[in-house]
Amino acid sequence: MSTASPPARLRRAFVHGVLLASLLAGAAHAAGQAAAAVTPAPPSAVASAAPGMSMVTFNLHHDREDWPARRKVILRELQALRPDAIALQEVIQKPHVRNQAAWLARKLGYDYQFVSTDPPGRFKRYGNALLTRRPVLARNEHLLAPRGDYRTVAHLRIDVDGQPVNVYATHLNERSDDSGSRIRGEQVADLLAFIASTAGTAPVVIAGDFNALVDAGDLSALRNQYGDSFGSVHVNNELAQVSTLNRHYYDAPSRIDHIFFQQDRLLAREAKILFDQPYADGRWASDHYGVWTRLQFAPSPGSPAATTP
Repeated sequence: MSTASPPARLRRAFVHGVLLASLLAGAAHAAGQAAAAVTPAPPSAVASAAPGMSMVTFNLHHDREDWPARRKVILRELQALRPDAIALQEVIQKPHVRNQAAWLARKLGYDYQFVSTDPPGRFKRYGNALLTRRPVLARNEHLLAPRGDYRTVAHLRIDVDGQPVNVYATHLNERSDDSGSRIRGEQVADLLAFIASTAGTAPVVIAGDFNALVDAGDLSALRNQYGDSFGSVHVNNELAQVSTLNRHYYDAPSRIDHIFFQQDRLLAREAKILFDQPYADGRWASDHYGVWTRLQFAPSPGSPAATTP
């Protein structure tokens, strides 16, 4: 039997070592691919992909303080967000000022509903509006009680990828005294009655400037039926104490602009404040900040998604 020389034995050992290392590396790569194939996506990614809708509410501060400049800032942000629906308050139209909701809707390519106590044809009209990029299934409007306060609510039922959703926009009484609280309570009761008569079986989202904190007694009847989207997302978070009144105009922080949602049909997944920075030195989009939220359709009871821990 011939005996290999020491250099030959070393070469064979080196080759065997390289082959073994290659095999081990291949096995590890295959195992990694298999693990990746079965690793579930993080919950946040699943939630983001789940069916739902987004909404914005924003008090426009009508045409004060250089509306032509402000509207460009507002339009740019709304174009970036592309919300399914937008609730606007303090919308005005008058000579030399085109209806602000109509202007934004045209620039965005949205449909819109403007409601006002001022009759069509009057030289100046002031009210609330809803804008949407979704097909509109139904439209309604209502003058809230007490009639002498001249407050309205707009309603659209929209089709969100085959799911009808009711969206409402309103603006309640602004007084901070006991009389204002009483009037808001009456307006909330009338708002809820209007919703009950128009919503049908589709889920409900209500947005606007309520001129009251979310836990105020004025809104208790509303809160008994609907969730606060911003507060639901930012539970036990310092963001829960933010203001929607622009601190450049108001001393005390106060979150009075809200997006409420039907909790048995929708889940609040994200929420943030908009227009809370000046767009130029000392210039702001409004005397209010806006609110944006993303809502997810709640899974039907008994569906796999509903039973997944």
